[in-house]
Amino acid sequence: MAEFVFPQSSNIPAHSFLTHCRADENPLVAALLAEAEAHALPPAQATARATHWIQEVRADAREHRGLNALLREYDLSTAEGVALLCLAEALLRVPDANTADLLIRDKLTAPHWEAHLGHSDSLFVNAATWALLFGERLVDVPEQGGLRGVLHRLAARLGEPVIRVASRRMMAELGEVFVLGADLDEARRRAARQADAGYLHSFDMLGEAARTAADAAAYLAAYREAIAAAGALGGASLRERPGVSVKLSALHPRYEFAQRGRVLAELLPRLRELCRAARDVGVALTIDAEEADRLGLQIELLEAVGSDPELRDWPGLGLAVQAYQKCALPLLDHLAGWARAAGRRLQVRLVKGAYWDSEIKHAQEQGLADYPVFTRKAATDLHYLLCARRLLTAAESFYPQFATHNAHTLAAVLALSLIHI
Repeated sequence: MAEFVFPQSSNIPAHSFLTHCRADENPLVAALLAEAEAHALPPAQATARATHWIQEVRADAREHRGLNALLREYDLSTAEGVALLCLAEALLRVPDANTADLLIRDKLTAPHWEAHLGHSDSLFVNAATWALLFGERLVDVPEQGGLRGVLHRLAARLGEPVIRVASRRMMAELGEVFVLGADLDEARRRAARQADAGYLHSFDMLGEAARTAADAAAYLAAYREAIAAAGALGGASLRERPGVSVKLSALHPRYEFAQRGRVLAELLPRLRELCRAARDVGVALTIDAEEADRLGLQIELLEAVGSDPELRDWPGLGLAVQAYQKCALPLLDHLAGWARAAGRRLQVRLVKGAYWDSEIKHAQEQGLADYPVFTRKAATDLHYLLCARRLLTAAESFYPQFATHNAHTLAAVLALSLIHI
């Protein structure tokens, strides 16, 4: 078991939860299973409730149109669904056309698109299947000799850009389902319309971490604008207004443990400024989760702003905690103790996690004995429920929030909330 240990000669806080970051997964999961069994997790009624929800969604005629129909046909149990998901996620991060074309060639040549023809009643799905099948044949490896080879190579040159444009268009339509707007004005308009139906939102900036001081300054200005916009959307109290999620890596180009002194001197004042701006307009600010190797520094920054006398009475400070991290439960215990000592109630948004592939790759590159995240989805789901219970049983320290795409997890959390609140 590889543990992260702070240098003993420094004044860096040695957070005990960090020693769990790379615990041996098998005995850890065994201990989690024993704890879950002791507390009857998941609650017995969760499966029946989740099944009922899923059946209602699938019976809804609106789910059989457009992108919903496409996603139902190409689900993640098929090679084609996995290929589409990989293509969609990766194309969002590819800035140049040549790399995008190479990616499309790689992803579209292996799956068997023909098997999906005629399965769906949706014209949209069948048209998309024909496009994918046609695209696969266009970008297939050409024969090298004769006129046939020349024609295949010409088709490949013409086909990949066409597929790239079509794929990006499809991803843009998909993005409209999950992303509130391409810019703040569009997001604000859509949020205002949905507020009448009881929806609240968290404004976030899509993009990567700041690479330069100019990037950090631009993100800081964007966060200021988002906070002002959230405050202008109304609502009787902080709980009834949209919030803002802030990525600390967007506020400083060297947000890393090796630059701790510089980060505390330069990033902390920016975070304080944003927290005070959020307090002034009555909105919540959540520090978003990032990779495990930044967690100690993230908690140090959280505790610094949370202990600021000017912010002590502001109830809007929040943190996102990732349940796929092995240290999430001890982290919640640490945060509960800190919140009690600080005399405040911390907003905690429990999520599954967003950096699984990079966490695995970083640990492999460093030659570490184990990973900071669970390698099996079932273990993450189990850990999430235990973390949810911890949040709900420490109501004096936490204002719990839950984010999940999993119907069973949602049903289990609802059942737990009825028990503990």
